[in-house]
Amino acid sequence: MRRFITHASARDRFVQLLLLAAVAGVIGFFWSNAADNLARRSITFGLGFLWQTAGFDMPFRLLEWKVTDTYGRALMLSLLNTLLVSVLSIVLATTLGLALGIMRLSGNWLVRNTALSIIELVRNTPQLLQIVFWYVAVLQTLPGPRQSIELGAGLLLNIRGLFLPSLVLTADGWLAVLALVVTLVLVPFLWRVGFGERRIGMFAFVPVILAGIAIQQSIIGIDFPRLQGFNFRGGIVVPPELVALCLGLSIYAAAFIAEIVRGSIEGVVRGQREAAQALALTPGQTMVLVILPQAVRIMVPPLTSQFLNLIKSSSLGAAIAYPEIVSIFAGTVLNQSGRAIEVMFLVMVIFLAINLAVSAIMNWYNRRVALVER
Repeated sequence: MRRFITHASARDRFVQLLLLAAVAGVIGFFWSNAADNLARRSITFGLGFLWQTAGFDMPFRLLEWKVTDTYGRALMLSLLNTLLVSVLSIVLATTLGLALGIMRLSGNWLVRNTALSIIELVRNTPQLLQIVFWYVAVLQTLPGPRQSIELGAGLLLNIRGLFLPSLVLTADGWLAVLALVVTLVLVPFLWRVGFGERRIGMFAFVPVILAGIAIQQSIIGIDFPRLQGFNFRGGIVVPPELVALCLGLSIYAAAFIAEIVRGSIEGVVRGQREAAQALALTPGQTMVLVILPQAVRIMVPPLTSQFLNLIKSSSLGAAIAYPEIVSIFAGTVLNQSGRAIEVMFLVMVIFLAINLAVSAIMNWYNRRVALVER
């Protein structure tokens, strides 16, 4: 028996080596073919074009941009735009999907069938069509700047976007903002960390509170958006392209997440609900304290797939001129530089790196919440 297992293992390794050799041969063939074709056209392969002047404007960016900046900086800013819409959409899709999933299990006929109608409508229509609908049929019908809709607290909504008041901070105030973002990201991971039987728990929010106090101390004033000429000045503007893409991505993903949530909740042993009722817990307490914590163990793996699909679908922003990495780098930069192979290679590597990082984080969290057999 031992000799049979040894022979089987050696045979499996040999087959794997043959497969790797075949894959390497195919890659080498295409690489050699591409190199010959480029040499025939006197085209060189390299990433030196990243230091060339871009010469175009970027309508929305998180950092400063000038037309004299390089293609490399355009890659960085468009990547930040992609990460921004991906993070916002993941948070919104998870929240909305959780609410719809719980509504699907409601005992109220109207609530249950309303959620079902929304899910079926969204799941069975193309995602690109939904994004274009939000951009053209909803946001492009808003009034102009002079007829802006006042939402209160200095918020203004018009066809050019959502204008928000911004905080005027000291020179070091942005470090406090960065610290707040980092601490908020770390809270879910620090919550379960502990030493022995003692958990950090609520103490994980202490750095968040300290960062919030630091931001409060660094506030100089508030810059409200104000109409000057034909447009608003001051504050922060959220462009309609970002809103439409975020709504289209998050609502579409929420429909699938809702079914994941529903199936995960129904996958929890029915005796857990009965035990909670025996302890006189209300339905809301039963769901939050007993059912959902156990359902999370079931829903994490399929949620990972939905998050990865959402990140890749951010490339659909090119259809509504949102300046994400495909629209700017694989579109404008490719057309201007003519470096098709290099540009597409970089875009593929970046998306691969983002998805592998998200997968690693979700797999780590899945191991943290999984039941350990003793």
